[in-house]
Amino acid sequence: MHLHRHPGLEAGAAAPNSMPSLLPAIAMPSRHRCLALLLLAALNAAPLAAQEGIDVGKPSALRRLVPAEQIERQAGQEYEQLKQQAARQRALAPADHPQARRLQAIARRLIPFAERFNPRAGQWRWEVNLIGSRDINAFCMPGGKIAFFTGLVEGLKLTDDEIAVVMGHEMAHALREHAREQTAKSGLTQLGASLLGQFVGRGQYADLFQFGGNMLSLKFSRDDESEADLVGLDLAARAGYDPRAGISLWQKMGQASGGGGNLAWFSTHPAGKDRIGDIRRHLPQVMPLYENARKATEKK
Repeated sequence: MHLHRHPGLEAGAAAPNSMPSLLPAIAMPSRHRCLALLLLAALNAAPLAAQEGIDVGKPSALRRLVPAEQIERQAGQEYEQLKQQAARQRALAPADHPQARRLQAIARRLIPFAERFNPRAGQWRWEVNLIGSRDINAFCMPGGKIAFFTGLVEGLKLTDDEIAVVMGHEMAHALREHAREQTAKSGLTQLGASLLGQFVGRGQYADLFQFGGNMLSLKFSRDDESEADLVGLDLAARAGYDPRAGISLWQKMGQASGGGGNLAWFSTHPAGKDRIGDIRRHLPQVMPLYENARKATEKK
């Protein structure tokens, strides 16, 4: 994870040189003066402010059992197969489709902030497509392959802010390598740690993926979903999209769940008042990012 260096750190580097010229003017015993010097030095060395935004810590170490390149390659292949199938059914929207262009524009604003959560994202060949389907669904596969279904975008009449929250959530799954982690867990469950270790040791990585299952059918844990919610809010806010849209998004999802539609995206995610409440609790962490992004845009 790349952390933005606080601009005050460079400026603060000169502070120790300025302290001797100020301290002699203060009448205090030498012992107290030494304590003051130590205190000022400690304050100078400490971060001037807490890191802005969402901090979800390090990703699971289990993901290391599965090579990132391998799972990204397989995800890319499955994504191509999905596109081909959609094209045969005339369900793949052309790149100049108004809604496809809308999705692409939102993705272009979110992607520059992806490396903050995964340095590999800078090497990914990001792609976003719109698929004609009544399913209320969206996903981002390992390697940055994004798809939205019209049932979600048009069926729920999502605003740009709401789309950004959904997209940020799905990007978060890829950035935090949840599919890679789930594949490793599946391998451990079905083979046992020792047998999986033999596979990894021999370099037979492809065998792991038959146990991980199809990338499109992977179900993430509740913790993964909650983490993706928070990272998604962070990405959307940094890109200048209102993170409060997460509340209206889940209100729409809740209303749609009573309509009997095919809520594929909704069915794999925890929802309800608890989820909206979690978003509300974290808004103070991401609203400053949104305000800063808006101010930066206004200056251009």
